[in-house]
Amino acid sequence: MTNCGPGGSGTESCCTSLEVSGDEYYRTYDQVFGDASISFPINIPPAADGGPVDEAYPATVSTFRLDKYLVTVGRFRQFMNAIPPPDGGPGWLPSAGSGKHIHLNGGQGLANSGTAGGYEPGWAVTDDIYIAPTSYSLTVSATWTASAGSNENLPINNVNWYQAYAFCIWDGGFLPSEAEWEYAAAGGSQQREYPWGTTAPGTINQYAIYECYYPSGTGICSSLPQVAQLAPVGTTRQGAGLWGQLDLAGDLFEWNLDWYDDYTGGCTDCANLTNAKELTSRVDRGGSYYSGSSYLLAPVRNTDAPSGGDYYLGFRCARAP
Repeated sequence: MTNCGPGGSGTESCCTSLEVSGDEYYRTYDQVFGDASISFPINIPPAADGGPVDEAYPATVSTFRLDKYLVTVGRFRQFMNAIPPPDGGPGWLPSAGSGKHIHLNGGQGLANSGTAGGYEPGWAVTDDIYIAPTSYSLTVSATWTASAGSNENLPINNVNWYQAYAFCIWDGGFLPSEAEWEYAAAGGSQQREYPWGTTAPGTINQYAIYECYYPSGTGICSSLPQVAQLAPVGTTRQGAGLWGQLDLAGDLFEWNLDWYDDYTGGCTDCANLTNAKELTSRVDRGGSYYSGSSYLLAPVRNTDAPSGGDYYLGFRCARAP
């Protein structure tokens, strides 16, 4: 767990977690993008100075820590060894109500911006069934291997939302809210185009691993995603965000805590924890090694069913400051 870094051969702990200084930012914004054909959420005249425009839905985020690296296969292997075997024998499970941002609101956690109000409920014991080893999908394009091998510094993929949440609880943290994750990717009130700034991501894997440019730079995606086109965590050092996190754009989409819904206004230390519109999808962010460049943009959102992992899905954990 101490060899993360460039090309998977670094000497830094894969568990490194960096402080993100809190402030206010806008969750929706547009700006002059490197590719003029890309605009989010709609095509509008760009700002003359290249700064953000169409800012909406302010959010205040308190200081927290966010892991520098995506969770690796090696780290996830320790978690898999700790949870119950398929026969339901003894092992580790999250306790009811765990996984909250207990440093906020007198221990109640994030405020619920969904329709029900209130605060974080934390882990529900009825979700224990989703983290058992038999529910982990060892599918095509999975970085997981039955025993430790050459994939240990690749980000773990095919992990469902429940497994990601349970891992972060086991590891002493929690899943970041969507507001926290985007705040880190946007450089907070800097409202960055990409986590690293305004430079286009290019095709030589300097800033982000996306669109199958890794490792050859050809940008040719096979009909079936290949693990060989997914880079070890921390490969793109020039793609670091304002607070030092790597791979906030590319490599794998990252699970967030929130249910997906439209933003409804400003909020402070919030997450969408109940969703009357569609209780079907959780938010994931950041793009993947197989996706296009538009997903690398800091304000762009994506969603997936929480019970289903996939080749393009991974995660990182957040922690109290």
